[in-house]
Amino acid sequence: MMKLLPTLTFIAAIGAGVVGGVFFAFSNFVMAALARLPVPSGIVAMNSINITVITPTFMTALFGTGLICLVLIAAVIFGWSQSGSYWLLAGAVIYFIGNPLVTMVFNVPLNDALAAVDPDSANGAAVWANHLNQWVMWNHVRTITAIVSMACFIFALL
Repeated sequence: MMKLLPTLTFIAAIGAGVVGGVFFAFSNFVMAALARLPVPSGIVAMNSINITVITPTFMTALFGTGLICLVLIAAVIFGWSQSGSYWLLAGAVIYFIGNPLVTMVFNVPLNDALAAVDPDSANGAAVWANHLNQWVMWNHVRTITAIVSMACFIFALL
């Protein structure tokens, strides 16, 4: 198992980088562009994104990297003396908490709430305003934690 750590760490670094890049785009310009649209159009566009993002490729990057992180955490616990163990543990914990966990606990419920409203209603406008505030804040968390974990994985490999 310990011989696989460098390969798994490299894959985790790539996965965290890919996921961080996607979330970086949303934090920096995608959500700002959607916020400029009329409310019903913004809601419809975000709901469409939330459907089309569920692809094997992105789900593997997001949740597959999370699964690798769980394996890395277990490997570090059983082989703590390995070089780079602290960086490896930090990267794996930061990624797992900051990406799959934050996604499931915060971003997905916000997406579900948005999907349940009538885009043309007053309630739709209120949910959209909350979505733009809360979803983006949690997306910033995902962006930062993915990038930080990628850096930790790189340091673990040095």
